[in-house]
Amino acid sequence: MMAAEACETGVQRQTCSYENLSERFLTKERTFSQQYSQIYSVRLMEIKPMLERTIRRKWGENAKSVPLMSIKIGQECIIMGTVFKKMVLKPSILKEISDEQSLLPPPFREKFADDTDTLILEDNSQRISLDGRIDPQTAVTGSILAARGVELPNGVFEVDDYTYCDIPPQPKVELDKDMINPPDKYAVLVSGLSIGEDGADQLALQMFLDLVSGQLGGSQEHDLYSRVVRVIVAGDSICDCRKGAIESKLLTRKTDAGSTAFITEVDQCMAQLASSVPTDLMPGRCDPCNYTMPQQPLHRCMYPKASSFATFQCVPNPYDCRIGGVRFLGSSGQGVSNIFRYTTHDDQLAVLEQTLRYCHILPTAPDTLGCYPFYKSDPFIIKECPSVFFAGNQDKFDFTHLFGKDGQRVLVLLVPRFVETCSAVTVNLRTLECQELHFSTRLRLADEAAATTPDAADDPHESGSQSDETMSDGETHARGTGGEAESVTAIATTATSSSSHGIPDIDVDSPVSSQQVLLSSPNQEGMDLG
Repeated sequence: MMAAEACETGVQRQTCSYENLSERFLTKERTFSQQYSQIYSVRLMEIKPMLERTIRRKWGENAKSVPLMSIKIGQECIIMGTVFKKMVLKPSILKEISDEQSLLPPPFREKFADDTDTLILEDNSQRISLDGRIDPQTAVTGSILAARGVELPNGVFEVDDYTYCDIPPQPKVELDKDMINPPDKYAVLVSGLSIGEDGADQLALQMFLDLVSGQLGGSQEHDLYSRVVRVIVAGDSICDCRKGAIESKLLTRKTDAGSTAFITEVDQCMAQLASSVPTDLMPGRCDPCNYTMPQQPLHRCMYPKASSFATFQCVPNPYDCRIGGVRFLGSSGQGVSNIFRYTTHDDQLAVLEQTLRYCHILPTAPDTLGCYPFYKSDPFIIKECPSVFFAGNQDKFDFTHLFGKDGQRVLVLLVPRFVETCSAVTVNLRTLECQELHFSTRLRLADEAAATTPDAADDPHESGSQSDETMSDGETHARGTGGEAESVTAIATTATSSSSHGIPDIDVDSPVSSQQVLLSSPNQEGMDLG
């Protein structure tokens, strides 16, 4: 499937190789008889060889870790184990039950970190408290850490230096032969559509669907977006229908399933995308799926229209795949949001970057983030570094390029919530450059439109085309964030005054670069924007 293929919208869609690598996230047998302690033992055992390599690189080839039971007071050594963060503000179900009769509800907290938090390191033999040159506010329970220092007479380990695994090894990236040179191919990532959310911008969502599927824009846009070879929808496709039930802390049989109608709308959106481009739908926190991680693929029967296309598939969360030879690994954002609440980090991108250095997608599971009690292996361990490491449903778009000591290169990417930012992200599969694709809709008066276009006042023809009534604008901003990518502003203005053919006027407002794009509504007939 290396040649271009035609889609139902008439766009000659480019294709590339694809491989789904998410088999380890599928739980075929779900039993909860085993203890959660076993997943920590397995995690330590699997990450230990990777951390040993980091220890030798950081502290010398002869550096080795010793078991906690073998350390001696006053003698410097290196220890390794699982971090446990003791937090006074950590939510407890037992405490909630004991406080149910309280007249005043507990205050809502954005973060649970406190100055009194302490760290404990434990392995399969025992545990020891950590102190010294290590910040408990930025550490999380479940991460695997190596510390160098001495044990004090009071039984506390005084840390002089510490390290995590750092970026895991990365296999050589082998792109498809037709992707080595331009023209480039792209993947689009979007998250947090939250269909059904009050105040959601439906026009912005429709503009996104139309642009990617080739039903919006002129020949330039059609040529550009025909090179989008895959769309990843990273969770939270419907709004949170459980807000009322969560507030009352009670679910009853009479509670209406408000998500039913919203799933139908999601099905229509996915069908429009899948009719033009391969589409992967990941579950998220608000979607109708299992709560514990990894979240299993949503059932195809919920999306009958989209499922009629072979280009549509439901995938798990986290999701691992290879697109055109470029490996993508990411989640719908629960791990980043969870760590963000239990640390003093104020940068979500730094949190995502740190999870990569932990070599673990969800280090706080199962302590503060629910997960299945694995006991044979931990599927969340990152044994091979991906080329793109992403997290969906974040507050804003952000990214960074990390370069490892062994030649690794990885794009760490935050995908914003579409319902709040009206933004999606495009990733160049050859260069790993990314852009924020922003859709903006607003209402403005005719005199405000004239004020933003000074030349229009000097041109009687231009001023005559303006209407005194309200006009609806739709903007598409492609904000470049990698290399020398251009910044594009495209504004399609629909006036209430009509021409003799009943076609609304089109105006391009304040382009920020030499590239101007005229966008038309797909429902308007008889207009040639080529």
